[in-house]
Amino acid sequence: MNKLMLLPALALACATPLAAQDYPVVPGDYVTVSMITVEDGHDLDYANHLAGMWRKGQDFAVKQGWINSYEIQTNENKRPGEPDYFLVTRFSKFADPAQEEAREKAYNSYMAMTAAQMQAASGERAKYRKVMGSMLLRSWKWKN
Repeated sequence: MNKLMLLPALALACATPLAAQDYPVVPGDYVTVSMITVEDGHDLDYANHLAGMWRKGQDFAVKQGWINSYEIQTNENKRPGEPDYFLVTRFSKFADPAQEEAREKAYNSYMAMTAAQMQAASGERAKYRKVMGSMLLRSWKWKN
């Protein structure tokens, strides 16, 4: 790395912890937002999926302490190219690889489905819904 580029990077790295102490906020939960669009005439199909399999899995994740909360938001004034639904999930920390594997086993057992069955169900939904993308956000909380 060029020495001229290294000095500002080091200065920033050293200054950040001191500057962060002045912030009136602290990091809060992580928030994932999945953006979903549904073909015309399939809103009820998707709502039934959300009220069934999706809710069952999310409620299980809350009971296990894997997530803190979840919600569905609808885009009431949708413009062309925007999603119909936002699926929001809040959690405090990421699972490590061993925890992820244990969670997957517990989830599959609770849902009474194999990974192949879940993939097939997702493929069926793909006929009328599209995952447009997702975001990972982080909330802030006031220090006082």
